[in-house]
Amino acid sequence: MKVLLDECLPRRLKRELSPHQVFTVPEMGWAGVKNGALLRLIQTAAFDVFVTIDGNLEYQQNLKQAHLAIIDGALIGGAALDGKSYGEMVRITSEAYGG
Repeated sequence: MKVLLDECLPRRLKRELSPHQVFTVPEMGWAGVKNGALLRLIQTAAFDVFVTIDGNLEYQQNLKQAHLAIIDGALIGGAALDGKSYGEMVRITSEAYGG
């Protein structure tokens, strides 16, 4: 699975998401790109999942037209990607992982 981590997330999350192919927004050269344009770039580059903590994304963009899973959460694990949901944000909280 091809995963993109938003620039607001620490790069060390890449280790948490192995064995998936994980990239960061800055690695892709997209740092500073606004949400609408970023979502188009993500889809053009054939990412399956976008991980962000931008809680306003679902209110600013029409995610129903996004053909990728968008995961919003401070704590994530590989299991979160198994139930990806297209066009909806998946919220992951520390409670979901026993924290």
